[in-house]
Amino acid sequence: MPYRRGQHGASPRHWLRRAWRAGLVVVVVVVGAGFQLQRSVPDPVVHLAMATTVAVAGGSPTLPWPPAGQAAIAVPARGLLVASGPESPAPIASLTKIMTAFVVLRDHPLGPTAQGPAVAISATDQTEAAIDEAGDAANIPVQAGEVLSERQLLNGLLVHSANNLADVLARWDAGSTAAFVAKMNVTASALGMHQTHYSDTSGLSPMSVSTAGDQLRLTMAAMTIPTFAVVVSQTSVTLPIAGVIPNYVHSIGTDGIVGVKSGFTQAAMGCLVMAASRPVNGRTVLVMAAVVGEPGLDPLDVANSADLALVDATAGLLRERPVVERRVVAATVGTPWQSDGVQALTERGVTLLAWPGDNVRMTFTPSAVRNGARAGTLAGRLVVTDGPEHVTVPVRTTATLAPAPLSWRLKRM
Repeated sequence: MPYRRGQHGASPRHWLRRAWRAGLVVVVVVVGAGFQLQRSVPDPVVHLAMATTVAVAGGSPTLPWPPAGQAAIAVPARGLLVASGPESPAPIASLTKIMTAFVVLRDHPLGPTAQGPAVAISATDQTEAAIDEAGDAANIPVQAGEVLSERQLLNGLLVHSANNLADVLARWDAGSTAAFVAKMNVTASALGMHQTHYSDTSGLSPMSVSTAGDQLRLTMAAMTIPTFAVVVSQTSVTLPIAGVIPNYVHSIGTDGIVGVKSGFTQAAMGCLVMAASRPVNGRTVLVMAAVVGEPGLDPLDVANSADLALVDATAGLLRERPVVERRVVAATVGTPWQSDGVQALTERGVTLLAWPGDNVRMTFTPSAVRNGARAGTLAGRLVVTDGPEHVTVPVRTTATLAPAPLSWRLKRM
C-alpha cells in the first residue's frame, strides 16, 4: 500500500534532507577542527619584568676641589671623569710630555722591561741640552755621538721631565718636531681632548694648552700601556752622563701613588696628574686626579696636596654595590593560553663599582623559547651596564611552559 504523509512522521525526502544537513554539519566541524589543529601554535613571548635603570643611592658628591686653577678626577675602571667646573684651555707645562710619550710608544711599542731601538744623539741635541741648562729648564745632559735607547729617553722624559729629550724623541719618530706636534694634535682629537692644542713637544711654550679633564682622558689611555705605567712609577732613573736622577713628583712610591707627571712654568704654575691605588671593598682600584694652574710659593707642592686630597676623597665615595639580586624576577614568559606566564629569574647577582648618583642600565635580550620548555630554560640575557663595566646575567624560567590545550587550539580565532 503506498505511503501517505500523516501523523506518523515526515516523508522520506524530508528525512534525507535532515540527514544531509546533519552530515554537512559534522563535515564542517571535522574539517574546521582539523584546520584549527593543523595551524601552528605561536611561540612564547618573553618580556622584561624589571626596571631598565637602577639608581645608585646618593646625589652628586662634594669633592675637595682646590680654590684656584682647575681640577678633575677619574676612575678608569668606572669610566668616571668629573671636572671641578666649566673648563677652559690653560697652559699645562710639562704635562705636555705625557702626550709626547704616548705618541712615541704608540708608534714604537716597547715591552715593560725592553730597552728598544738605539737612538744616536746629534750635535743639535747636545746644543739644545746646553741651552735648556743655561735657561734653567729641566734637561738631561747628552753628547753628540752618544747612543741612548728608547727606554732611556722615555725614562729621562717622564721621570726627570727633560725638555731636550722630548725633541730628540720627536725627531726620531717623525723627522721633525713640527711633524711630531701635528701627530700630537691629531691624537688629542682622536682621544676626545677637544680643549687641547699642542704647540711644542715639551710644554715650555705657553701655547701648549689643555684642561685637567683632557689630561685625564689622555692619561687613562696612556696608563693602559704597560711600559708607560712602569716608567712613570719609578722614583728615580740612571742615565749614562747624568747618573742617578730623581722623579720630580716626590710623592710617587709613597701612599700607593704610582705616577704620573708634574709640570711648572710661570705661565702654567703648578700642574700635576696623579694616579694612586686605593682599596675599595677589598678590591684595588686605580684613582686619578689632575690639577692645572695651582698657585703658591711652592706650586708643585700645592698641586700634589690637591691631587692627593681628591684621590682619597674619590676613593672614599666608591662602593661595590649590589645592583641586581640573585634569583630576582627579571622577565616573564607568556603564551595566549597562559595569561600569567612563567617567571624567569636571574641566575646570579651583580655587584658593581658604583659612584653616588649613577644610573645603572639594564638591557635585556630575549632568547627563543619553545612551547613546553622545561623549568630552567634560558629565557634571555640581562646586561648590566655602569660606565665601562658590563656584566651579563643569564635569566632562566622557573617552571615548565604548558603546551597549548586542545580547547584553546579549537576555539582560537
